Amino acid sequence: MIEPSWRPTRDLPASLAREIHPRNRRRNSTHRTTSTDPHMSEPQKAAAPTSALDRYFKISERGSSIAAEFRGGLAAFFAMSYIVVLNPLVIGTGADASERTLGIAPVAAVTALVAGVMTILMGVIAKQPFAMAAGLGVNALLASTIATTPNLTWADIMGLVVLAGLIMTVLVLTGFRTAVFEAVPESLKTAIVVGIGFFISFIGLVDSGIIRRMPDAAGTTVPVSLGAGGHLLGWPTLVFLFGLFFTIALFIRNVKGAILWGVLASTALSLILEAVVPSGSVKEAATGWSLNVPSLADMKFTTPNFSLIGSADLFGAFTHIGPLAASLLVFTILLSVFFDAMGVSVGLAAEAGTMKDGKVEDIDKVLLVDAFGSVVGGGASGSANQIFVESATGIGAGARTGFANIVTGVLFLLAIFISPLVTIVPFEAVAPALVVVGFLMIRQAVNIDWTDWGLGIPAFLTIIFMPLSYSIANGIGAGFVAYTFIRLVQGRGKDVHWLMYLVSAVFVIYFGMGIINGWTS
Repeated sequence: MIEPSWRPTRDLPASLAREIHPRNRRRNSTHRTTSTDPHMSEPQKAAAPTSALDRYFKISERGSSIAAEFRGGLAAFFAMSYIVVLNPLVIGTGADASERTLGIAPVAAVTALVAGVMTILMGVIAKQPFAMAAGLGVNALLASTIATTPNLTWADIMGLVVLAGLIMTVLVLTGFRTAVFEAVPESLKTAIVVGIGFFISFIGLVDSGIIRRMPDAAGTTVPVSLGAGGHLLGWPTLVFLFGLFFTIALFIRNVKGAILWGVLASTALSLILEAVVPSGSVKEAATGWSLNVPSLADMKFTTPNFSLIGSADLFGAFTHIGPLAASLLVFTILLSVFFDAMGVSVGLAAEAGTMKDGKVEDIDKVLLVDAFGSVVGGGASGSANQIFVESATGIGAGARTGFANIVTGVLFLLAIFISPLVTIVPFEAVAPALVVVGFLMIRQAVNIDWTDWGLGIPAFLTIIFMPLSYSIANGIGAGFVAYTFIRLVQGRGKDVHWLMYLVSAVFVIYFGMGIINGWTS
């Protein structure tokens, strides 16, 4: 009798014996999954498409289903809906050089409109579960820096956003933006994913009030603290903690749509608590809700104000502040939106499992729609629309295709007319999902080559700069510049793609923009 070529060692448990069987070992070593869905952890054979809709969006091909996409679309909307409330507060209330404000109601209307349209376009054209909305990084730049420039009106500012979007569109069509994307070393791409994981977790903790800014009057150099005065207080905090541990429990138990159920359960709890023991807004008390006060009392239909559409002035800034100053502002906006999309798309695609050979599927289409988002957002005076990092919440809930975007986009369009859609869900109910998804993304840190100084240090700087500077672009820039510098110091400058030298030089200019503006003013 011929002995088998391999047999399990008797001293090993059966499960471990199966794991080390040569056939299984080969299978396990070749299969890698980046999916965050617990039900996608094992290799799945793609099912045959059941309809034209299925074939178009590659639903079965990516191991998803209509139900999973619907859950993901809902979760993404709930995680992103705050932008319709927050964006008007950021750019709608500040006066320009002519003492004119954009207004809260008009900005809210165009914010929801453009988010809905661009999210649907991203789903239909790029077929990726990457929802879009007005980018807060760009909005903060417009409101806090560019809007303070003498002689600039909001029409001029939004014209600069449109120009930046048009330039970015040209860079995509010429292949330059994609080429930059492909020139990035794999360890840095992974670091971007991990950094985004830390970033969205930090966003969740800050939005929920678990982590808060230290009061300036405290006279301390510590930038943040735990809760209110170092303590976790108030019913909103309870909602966050309930949502976090409930979502974790669902994930551990492999419940489909764990993130969505966590958000819905936390929202229901917040509505009950606010009805029984009102907390009000954080503006009234430290224990209040951070932005939205959950309530069903204001259920109503609204008539949107679209008066801002088409009000952007493409070349007004060049007339009012001169060609050089206007060009520098366009350059600043361009850099802010250029690298944010690149980093976010890598992170989201890695989690959705839509990367092939280290590349995001249909990356050219993804970047083209993203560039068009700046053109449309600026033209509507709602600011540049970008791929939203909170889309990771939808992916965590099961979204794998662009069909989820249809769900998210339609809800944004409905939010134009039905106000409770964006006010019913408080930050505290969504924040646990961001923390959980952040954890899922951070796990990829094991794929970074930490033994190589030229990769490990840039990866580290990328990871810490994203949350601490509250900017994905800043983290990418820090990593790129460090990578190029260290490779030169190592005498391995030939290993660096020429585009990395170019982009690193651009980031040096970007980081030194304050000095440059001082010289030119």
